[in-house]
Amino acid sequence: MPEAVEAVRKAFIQLSSGRALVPPRTSLEIPGYRTTVLAMPAYLPDSGRAGLKLISLCDDNPAKGLPLAHAVTVIMDAGTGVPLAVMDAGYPTAVRTGAAAGAATAALARRDARVAAVFGAGVQGRTQLEALAAVRPLRKALIFDINAQAAAAFAAEMGRKLSIEVEPAPAPESLREADIISTATTSSTPVFRDGDLKPGVHINAFGSYKPHVREIPGETMARAGIFVDDRTACLAETGDLLIPIREGLITEAAIRAEIGEVLAGLKPGRRSEDEITVFKSVGSAVQDLAVADLVIG
Repeated sequence: MPEAVEAVRKAFIQLSSGRALVPPRTSLEIPGYRTTVLAMPAYLPDSGRAGLKLISLCDDNPAKGLPLAHAVTVIMDAGTGVPLAVMDAGYPTAVRTGAAAGAATAALARRDARVAAVFGAGVQGRTQLEALAAVRPLRKALIFDINAQAAAAFAAEMGRKLSIEVEPAPAPESLREADIISTATTSSTPVFRDGDLKPGVHINAFGSYKPHVREIPGETMARAGIFVDDRTACLAETGDLLIPIREGLITEAAIRAEIGEVLAGLKPGRRSEDEITVFKSVGSAVQDLAVADLVIG
């Protein structure tokens, strides 16, 4: 995970500097099914490679005992066009999403952050927590999930893996302990109450990638310092931004910077110890290409 965090950090800097090439991804809603297919191409100049990820997100899959997402990535040499790899991208997608949270948390969370909260006890939640533990010396983590058995299994597994205290959240109000929050759910409505946030908390928001879906309360977005992975993509896709904009709680100008600009030292991050910061990500193909580079060497 530390290697993935570093690779994604460099990819975000290339993205925000305009050096990476990332066309808008193509989204295909399949009629008759609750399935979305995304085609995500990218080019990273530092690696000299181009890639394409094709990912399907099937909302009915968890009830069938199947993963929500299935994905495949194709990597090519940018100069010759020679295919270098075709790989399953299910687990790498979770790793790159976690790594994005790690890069943003390293830049935006308070240095004394020790307690994390994760919403969503799936594979994405696992890599989120792994990445948070890679950039801050966590002592405790809380897991929130509507499935109590899933939360208990997550807590037991990740507690052993990370050698920290991990427990299912006993009540919504326990979120007030958290210095860092990551959301990785399929919820279409906010997963916590604004009043349960601790001053100075940092939030990584990953679940919402459609205009009508959000995980973060509008009140939180209205009072937070907002950072994004890709300004254009986020303003086109995520309800975490579009809904509070429609409600008049924020404007597009509320986005303070892309995270790549902060990581490059071009724009400031957190302004005070008590400020709430939000990193909103809809996922970028540069993350997939960066992690794929690690896989194939």
